[in-house]
Amino acid sequence: MSVSSPPRSLRIGSRKSQLALVQTYWVQAELSKHHPHRQFEVETMSTQGDKILDVALAKIGDKGLFTKELELGMLDRSIDLAVHSLKDLPTNLPEGLILGCVTERVNPADALVVNSQNQDYQLDSLPAGAVVGTSSLRRLAQLRYHYPHLTFKDVRGNVNTRLAKLDAGEYDGIILAVAGLERLGLGDRVHQVIPAEISLHAVGQGALGIECRDGDAEVLQVLKVLEHAPSRDRCYAERAFLRELEGGCQVPIGVNTAIEDGILTLTGMVASLDGKRLIKDSVSGDPSHGEVLGRDLAHKVREAGAGEILAEIFAEVGR
Repeated sequence: MSVSSPPRSLRIGSRKSQLALVQTYWVQAELSKHHPHRQFEVETMSTQGDKILDVALAKIGDKGLFTKELELGMLDRSIDLAVHSLKDLPTNLPEGLILGCVTERVNPADALVVNSQNQDYQLDSLPAGAVVGTSSLRRLAQLRYHYPHLTFKDVRGNVNTRLAKLDAGEYDGIILAVAGLERLGLGDRVHQVIPAEISLHAVGQGALGIECRDGDAEVLQVLKVLEHAPSRDRCYAERAFLRELEGGCQVPIGVNTAIEDGILTLTGMVASLDGKRLIKDSVSGDPSHGEVLGRDLAHKVREAGAGEILAEIFAEVGR
Protein backbone atom coordinates (compact mmCIF):
# COMPACT_ATOMS: atom_id res chain seq x y z
CA MET A 1 0.00 0.00 0.00
CA SER A 2 1.54 3.28 -1.10
CA VAL A 3 1.57 6.33 1.15
CA SER A 4 1.11 9.64 -0.63
CA SER A 5 3.71 12.28 0.20
CA PRO A 6 2.50 15.47 1.91
CA PRO A 7 2.06 18.53 -0.32
CA ARG A 8 5.15 20.71 -0.64
CA SER A 9 5.64 23.56 1.77
CA LEU A 10 5.05 26.95 0.17
CA ARG A 11 7.25 29.95 1.00
CA ILE A 12 5.56 33.34 1.25
CA GLY A 13 7.73 36.41 0.67
CA SER A 14 7.16 39.65 2.59
CA ARG A 15 8.78 42.98 3.24
CA LYS A 16 10.01 43.41 6.81
CA SER A 17 7.87 46.42 7.72
CA GLN A 18 5.28 45.98 10.46
CA LEU A 19 2.37 46.56 8.11
CA ALA A 20 3.75 44.15 5.49
CA LEU A 21 4.17 41.45 8.12
CA VAL A 22 0.67 41.97 9.52
CA GLN A 23 -0.70 41.52 6.00
CA THR A 24 1.50 38.52 5.22
CA TYR A 25 0.73 36.71 8.47
CA TRP A 26 -2.98 37.24 7.75
CA VAL A 27 -2.53 35.60 4.34
CA GLN A 28 -0.52 32.77 5.94
CA ALA A 29 -3.26 32.18 8.54
CA GLU A 30 -6.06 32.21 5.94
CA LEU A 31 -4.21 29.81 3.65
CA SER A 32 -3.41 27.50 6.59
CA LYS A 33 -7.08 27.50 7.62
CA HIS A 34 -8.23 26.50 4.14
CA HIS A 35 -5.32 24.11 3.46
CA PRO A 36 -4.62 22.49 6.87
CA HIS A 37 -2.41 19.73 5.43
CA ARG A 38 0.04 22.15 3.83
CA GLN A 39 2.83 24.16 5.43
CA PHE A 40 3.23 27.88 4.68
CA GLU A 41 6.52 29.54 5.67
CA VAL A 42 7.19 33.29 5.71
CA GLU A 43 10.47 34.65 4.31
CA THR A 44 11.22 38.34 4.87
CA MET A 45 13.26 40.66 2.66
CA SER A 46 14.22 44.35 2.67
CA THR A 47 13.36 46.23 -0.51
CA GLN A 48 14.96 49.36 -1.91
CA GLY A 49 12.00 51.42 -0.72
CA ASP A 50 12.56 50.17 2.83
CA LYS A 51 16.25 51.07 2.82
CA ILE A 52 16.13 54.61 1.40
CA LEU A 53 14.21 56.69 3.92
CA ASP A 54 15.83 60.11 3.55
CA VAL A 55 14.83 60.78 -0.08
CA ALA A 56 11.37 61.59 -1.43
CA LEU A 57 9.86 58.58 -3.19
CA ALA A 58 9.35 60.49 -6.42
CA LYS A 59 13.10 61.16 -6.65
CA ILE A 60 14.09 57.50 -6.24
CA GLY A 61 12.00 56.16 -9.12
CA ASP A 62 9.02 53.89 -8.83
CA LYS A 63 9.86 50.77 -10.84
CA GLY A 64 9.34 48.03 -8.28
CA LEU A 65 10.50 50.17 -5.39
CA PHE A 66 8.84 47.88 -2.84
CA THR A 67 8.65 44.71 -4.92
CA LYS A 68 11.83 44.01 -6.92
CA GLU A 69 13.66 41.92 -4.33
CA LEU A 70 10.56 39.79 -3.72
CA GLU A 71 10.12 39.28 -7.45
CA LEU A 72 13.72 38.14 -7.84
CA GLY A 73 13.06 35.66 -5.03
CA MET A 74 10.15 34.16 -6.93
CA LEU A 75 12.11 33.97 -10.17
CA ASP A 76 15.03 32.17 -8.49
CA ARG A 77 12.52 29.96 -6.61
CA SER A 78 13.67 30.90 -3.11
CA ILE A 79 10.03 31.89 -2.47
CA ASP A 80 6.81 30.76 -4.15
CA LEU A 81 4.56 33.78 -3.73
CA ALA A 82 4.73 37.34 -2.39
CA VAL A 83 2.16 39.44 -0.54
CA HIS A 84 1.97 43.11 -1.51
CA SER A 85 -0.17 46.08 -0.73
CA LEU A 86 -1.67 46.09 -4.22
CA LYS A 87 -1.07 49.84 -4.55
CA ASP A 88 2.71 49.14 -4.42
CA LEU A 89 2.65 46.52 -7.18
CA PRO A 90 3.59 47.92 -10.63
CA THR A 91 0.98 47.41 -13.34
CA ASN A 92 3.57 45.81 -15.64
CA LEU A 93 5.09 42.76 -13.95
CA PRO A 94 8.40 41.06 -14.85
CA GLU A 95 8.21 38.27 -17.42
CA GLY A 96 7.37 35.02 -15.68
CA LEU A 97 5.32 36.58 -12.87
CA ILE A 98 1.59 37.29 -12.58
CA LEU A 99 -0.93 38.76 -10.16
CA GLY A 100 -2.34 35.49 -8.87
CA CYS A 101 -4.95 36.78 -6.45
CA VAL A 102 -6.65 39.95 -5.20
CA THR A 103 -8.06 39.72 -1.67
CA GLU A 104 -11.24 41.35 -0.42
CA ARG A 105 -10.69 45.06 -0.28
CA VAL A 106 -11.07 47.09 2.89
CA ASN A 107 -11.73 50.85 3.01
CA PRO A 108 -9.48 52.34 0.27
CA ALA A 109 -9.87 55.97 1.35
CA ASP A 110 -7.17 58.34 2.59
CA ALA A 111 -7.31 59.67 6.15
CA LEU A 112 -6.27 62.85 7.90
CA VAL A 113 -4.42 62.13 11.15
CA VAL A 114 -3.73 65.02 13.54
CA ASN A 115 -1.89 65.54 16.82
CA SER A 116 -3.46 66.62 20.10
CA GLN A 117 -3.09 70.32 19.26
CA ASN A 118 -5.26 70.02 16.14
CA GLN A 119 -8.18 67.87 17.27
CA ASP A 120 -10.67 70.64 16.54
CA TYR A 121 -9.75 70.90 12.84
CA GLN A 122 -10.74 69.11 9.65
CA LEU A 123 -8.88 69.53 6.38
CA ASP A 124 -11.11 72.40 5.29
CA SER A 125 -10.73 74.25 8.61
CA LEU A 126 -6.97 73.95 9.20
CA PRO A 127 -5.53 77.46 9.41
CA ALA A 128 -3.48 78.93 6.56
CA GLY A 129 0.10 77.68 6.67
CA ALA A 130 -0.72 74.53 8.65
CA VAL A 131 1.84 71.84 7.79
CA VAL A 132 0.44 68.60 6.34
CA GLY A 133 2.76 65.66 5.70
CA THR A 134 2.50 63.24 2.80
CA SER A 135 4.98 61.28 0.68
CA SER A 136 2.46 60.76 -2.13
CA LEU A 137 2.37 63.03 -5.18
CA ARG A 138 -1.22 61.88 -5.78
CA ARG A 139 -2.35 63.12 -2.38
CA LEU A 140 -0.18 66.23 -2.63
CA ALA A 141 -1.54 67.35 -6.00
CA GLN A 142 -5.20 66.86 -5.02
CA LEU A 143 -4.84 68.57 -1.64
CA ARG A 144 -2.97 71.49 -3.21
CA TYR A 145 -5.85 71.81 -5.69
CA HIS A 146 -8.48 71.99 -2.94
CA TYR A 147 -6.46 73.65 -0.14
CA PRO A 148 -3.80 75.93 -1.66
CA HIS A 149 -3.49 77.81 1.65
CA LEU A 150 -1.94 74.79 3.42
CA THR A 151 1.78 73.96 3.53
CA PHE A 152 2.78 70.47 2.44
CA LYS A 153 5.93 68.68 3.58
CA ASP A 154 7.33 65.27 2.67
CA VAL A 155 7.17 62.56 5.34
CA ARG A 156 8.86 59.16 5.09
CA GLY A 157 9.25 56.11 7.32
CA ASN A 158 6.87 53.43 8.49
CA VAL A 159 3.47 54.31 9.95
CA ASN A 160 4.69 54.46 13.55
CA THR A 161 7.64 56.66 12.58
CA ARG A 162 5.32 59.07 10.79
CA LEU A 163 2.93 59.17 13.72
CA ALA A 164 5.82 59.89 16.09
CA LYS A 165 6.91 62.84 13.92
CA LEU A 166 3.33 64.12 13.89
CA ASP A 167 2.93 63.82 17.66
CA ALA A 168 6.29 65.55 18.20
CA GLY A 169 4.88 68.60 16.42
CA GLU A 170 6.81 68.39 13.13
CA TYR A 171 3.44 68.39 11.31
CA ASP A 172 -0.06 69.61 12.11
CA GLY A 173 -1.51 66.65 10.25
CA ILE A 174 -0.41 63.79 8.02
CA ILE A 175 -2.24 61.79 5.37
CA LEU A 176 -2.24 58.00 5.61
CA ALA A 177 -4.37 55.18 4.20
CA VAL A 178 -7.35 54.17 6.33
CA ALA A 179 -6.62 50.52 5.46
CA GLY A 180 -3.07 50.57 6.79
CA LEU A 181 -4.05 52.22 10.05
CA GLU A 182 -6.89 49.78 10.64
CA ARG A 183 -4.74 46.73 9.82
CA LEU A 184 -2.21 47.92 12.40
CA GLY A 185 -4.90 48.35 15.04
CA LEU A 186 -4.58 52.13 14.83
CA GLY A 187 -8.02 52.91 13.49
CA ASP A 188 -8.58 55.28 16.40
CA ARG A 189 -6.00 57.62 14.84
CA VAL A 190 -8.25 58.24 11.81
CA HIS A 191 -9.39 61.82 12.49
CA GLN A 192 -11.15 62.36 9.17
CA VAL A 193 -11.86 59.98 6.31
CA ILE A 194 -11.16 62.16 3.29
CA PRO A 195 -14.09 62.00 0.82
CA ALA A 196 -13.45 60.89 -2.75
CA GLU A 197 -14.55 64.33 -3.96
CA ILE A 198 -11.37 65.69 -2.34
CA SER A 199 -8.87 62.84 -2.71
CA LEU A 200 -9.30 59.91 -5.07
CA HIS A 201 -7.32 56.98 -3.68
CA ALA A 202 -4.35 55.11 -5.13
CA VAL A 203 -4.85 52.31 -7.64
CA GLY A 204 -5.40 49.10 -5.67
CA GLN A 205 -5.39 50.83 -2.27
CA GLY A 206 -7.05 48.75 0.44
CA ALA A 207 -6.53 45.40 -1.33
CA LEU A 208 -3.71 42.88 -1.08
CA GLY A 209 -2.19 41.50 -4.26
CA ILE A 210 -0.53 38.09 -4.18
CA GLU A 211 2.08 37.66 -6.89
CA CYS A 212 3.38 34.29 -8.07
CA ARG A 213 5.09 32.58 -10.96
CA ASP A 214 3.16 32.38 -14.21
CA GLY A 215 2.09 28.80 -14.88
CA ASP A 216 2.52 27.60 -11.29
CA ALA A 217 -0.82 25.77 -11.28
CA GLU A 218 -0.33 24.43 -7.76
CA VAL A 219 0.13 27.87 -6.20
CA LEU A 220 -2.68 29.40 -8.27
CA GLN A 221 -5.04 26.66 -7.10
CA VAL A 222 -4.04 27.24 -3.47
CA LEU A 223 -4.67 30.99 -3.79
CA LYS A 224 -8.21 30.62 -5.17
CA VAL A 225 -9.65 30.57 -1.64
CA LEU A 226 -8.55 34.18 -1.08
CA GLU A 227 -9.75 35.64 -4.38
CA HIS A 228 -12.57 38.20 -4.03
CA ALA A 229 -14.17 38.71 -7.44
CA PRO A 230 -15.71 42.19 -6.91
CA SER A 231 -12.42 43.53 -5.50
CA ARG A 232 -10.51 41.89 -8.34
CA ASP A 233 -12.76 43.44 -10.98
CA ARG A 234 -12.48 46.90 -9.43
CA CYS A 235 -8.70 46.69 -9.07
CA TYR A 236 -8.19 45.32 -12.59
CA ALA A 237 -10.08 48.33 -13.96
CA GLU A 238 -7.99 50.71 -11.87
CA ARG A 239 -4.71 49.03 -12.87
CA ALA A 240 -5.66 49.14 -16.56
CA PHE A 241 -6.32 52.89 -16.25
CA LEU A 242 -2.91 53.44 -14.65
CA ARG A 243 -1.11 51.16 -17.08
CA GLU A 244 -2.60 52.91 -20.11
CA LEU A 245 -1.43 56.28 -18.78
CA GLU A 246 2.06 54.86 -18.15
CA GLY A 247 1.88 56.04 -14.57
CA GLY A 248 3.60 54.56 -11.54
CA CYS A 249 2.84 54.88 -7.87
CA GLN A 250 4.67 58.23 -7.79
CA VAL A 251 2.52 59.99 -10.38
CA PRO A 252 -0.53 62.06 -9.31
CA ILE A 253 -3.14 59.64 -10.64
CA GLY A 254 -6.12 58.76 -8.43
CA VAL A 255 -9.14 56.50 -8.82
CA ASN A 256 -12.39 55.41 -7.27
CA THR A 257 -14.50 52.38 -8.18
CA ALA A 258 -17.87 51.01 -7.16
CA ILE A 259 -20.08 48.14 -8.29
CA GLU A 260 -23.79 48.79 -7.94
CA ASP A 261 -26.64 46.80 -9.52
CA GLY A 262 -24.12 44.84 -11.55
CA ILE A 263 -22.47 47.93 -13.05
CA LEU A 264 -18.86 48.95 -12.37
CA THR A 265 -18.20 52.70 -12.30
CA LEU A 266 -14.58 53.82 -12.52
CA THR A 267 -13.60 57.41 -11.80
CA GLY A 268 -10.08 58.56 -12.59
CA MET A 269 -8.05 61.71 -12.03
CA VAL A 270 -4.76 63.20 -13.21
CA ALA A 271 -3.43 66.39 -11.59
CA SER A 272 -0.44 68.65 -12.09
CA LEU A 273 2.20 68.65 -9.35
CA ASP A 274 1.37 72.24 -8.37
CA GLY A 275 -2.28 71.30 -7.92
CA LYS A 276 -3.49 73.98 -10.32
CA ARG A 277 -4.85 71.62 -12.99
CA LEU A 278 -6.96 68.55 -12.33
CA ILE A 279 -8.65 66.36 -14.96
CA LYS A 280 -11.36 63.95 -13.78
CA ASP A 281 -13.89 61.72 -15.57
CA SER A 282 -15.81 58.45 -15.18
CA VAL A 283 -16.92 55.42 -17.20
CA SER A 284 -19.34 52.60 -16.39
CA GLY A 285 -19.89 49.09 -17.68
CA ASP A 286 -19.76 45.35 -17.06
CA PRO A 287 -17.42 44.50 -14.12
CA SER A 288 -15.89 41.65 -16.15
CA HIS A 289 -14.72 44.21 -18.72
CA GLY A 290 -12.65 46.20 -16.24
CA GLU A 291 -9.54 46.22 -18.42
CA VAL A 292 -11.49 47.77 -21.31
CA LEU A 293 -13.13 50.32 -19.00
CA GLY A 294 -9.75 51.33 -17.60
CA ARG A 295 -8.29 51.86 -21.05
CA ASP A 296 -11.36 53.79 -22.22
CA LEU A 297 -11.17 56.14 -19.24
CA ALA A 298 -7.45 56.67 -19.78
CA HIS A 299 -8.15 57.78 -23.36
CA LYS A 300 -10.89 60.15 -22.18
CA VAL A 301 -8.76 61.94 -19.60
CA ARG A 302 -5.75 62.04 -21.91
CA GLU A 303 -7.79 63.79 -24.58
CA ALA A 304 -9.12 66.21 -21.94
CA GLY A 305 -5.61 67.40 -21.11
CA ALA A 306 -4.11 64.69 -18.89
CA GLY A 307 -1.59 63.73 -21.58
CA GLU A 308 -0.02 67.16 -21.45
CA ILE A 309 0.10 67.14 -17.65
CA LEU A 310 1.75 63.71 -17.56
CA ALA A 311 4.31 64.68 -20.20
CA GLU A 312 5.36 67.61 -18.00
CA ILE A 313 5.58 65.39 -14.91
CA PHE A 314 7.61 62.68 -16.66
CA ALA A 315 10.04 65.35 -17.88
CA GLU A 316 10.33 66.80 -14.38
CA VAL A 317 10.97 63.50 -12.59
CA GLY A 318 13.35 62.30 -15.30
CA ARG A 319 11.16 59.53 -16.75
